[in-house]
Amino acid sequence: MKIPPWLERTELLLGAEDVETLQRSHVLVIGLGGVGAYAAEQICRGGVGEMTIVDGDAVHESNRNRQLPALVSTQGRAKAEVLSERLRDINPNIKLHVLQEYLRDERLDEILKPSYDFVVDAIDTLSPKVFLLAAAVTNGQRVVTSLGAGGKVDPMQVRIDDISKTHHCRLGKILRKRLHRLGIRKGITAVYSPEVVGEHAMRPVEDEPNKKTVVGTISYMPPVFGCCCASVVLRGIIGK
Repeated sequence: MKIPPWLERTELLLGAEDVETLQRSHVLVIGLGGVGAYAAEQICRGGVGEMTIVDGDAVHESNRNRQLPALVSTQGRAKAEVLSERLRDINPNIKLHVLQEYLRDERLDEILKPSYDFVVDAIDTLSPKVFLLAAAVTNGQRVVTSLGAGGKVDPMQVRIDDISKTHHCRLGKILRKRLHRLGIRKGITAVYSPEVVGEHAMRPVEDEPNKKTVVGTISYMPPVFGCCCASVVLRGIIGK
């Protein structure tokens, strides 16, 4: 397999064999917001040759403080569409499957049917997140999940560990409880931060679907989480 010139620095670091392995790989990324879009881009730039990206949301003005697809010029456009253009501009030869939809129970089996080398869960809604992770584990697929990046400001506290070892993360606590009910206690790699979220950083909302609270965010934390997710994927695929 010929390695393109734009991957020569990656080849210098990893070697031709590992780059070729990445080029033959297929990664699924679900959720293209603050974390998922950065994860998807770094996976693409890492040389993964086939990707499936899933998100049903559009770019909103409030996304611009932290989300990769969010610009004045892209406001109102589908995140999946904006990101697909960006990924193809990075790697014109990428085999890209774009699903402009929210993950729903009735579609889960169909979306997970292909043989992915890795699954990235960057969903911020609890129920679909639980069902995706449970299905991936049941199917024997390697998966990395992002826990809560909101309310955090210290990138030095971000960690990568099995979900059973996560702590001091509200989303992680709820997620573990729901997964325990399904008989799943470990086997999911999680990116998380135990940094305490101040009450001042949260406010209740009534006008947004699937959300009871909005949590404040800073520009650099979701990208840090996304890059950590990408590192799990790329290192996992080549066995490092």
